[in-house]
Amino acid sequence: MTDEKLHPAVVKTKHWLEQIVIGLNFCPFAKKEFVNNTIRYATSNTGLLEQALSEVAEQLQHLVEHPEIETTLVIFTTGFRSFDKYLDLVDYANELLVDLGLDGEIQIASFHPDYVFEGEDEQGASNYTNRSPLPTLHLIREASMAKVLAVYQNPEQIPEDNIALAEEKGTKFFKQFLAGLNKLS
Repeated sequence: MTDEKLHPAVVKTKHWLEQIVIGLNFCPFAKKEFVNNTIRYATSNTGLLEQALSEVAEQLQHLVEHPEIETTLVIFTTGFRSFDKYLDLVDYANELLVDLGLDGEIQIASFHPDYVFEGEDEQGASNYTNRSPLPTLHLIREASMAKVLAVYQNPEQIPEDNIALAEEKGTKFFKQFLAGLNKLS
């Protein structure tokens, strides 16, 4: 696992964060961390579940030991392209949180190029609220999230607003954007 800032996967992910997550305000809390450079970008080239979990454990430990880092994105550059296999990784990573005694301290958000919400049409624009250039696990400090949610008016409205905006933008917009990321290096 590397955390090279110029890795092509990091370049794509940063562009996605800037243009989609922050640009469309899908996450109203992301801009501060992006601007303050408190996001750690870790890349992994494994597709093996056991090795991936070991790398996730390393990143969880790193986050715990480095309070100056607000959040970590673990980006899988070659593995977990199958959404079903990725969902298995998410399940096991959440179990790992419990095993490491980090449940309640860190939570995991999931992003994938083929993300589909349960019960939603695979081609639905709402899925793009969680579609990213590459399979990614977002490790989030729960205390920090609780702090920002406490001062944010109507935080429960965020997902609904994101879905409405995604549907307004349309599937074609997001497909073109993600396809354009392949030209970045």
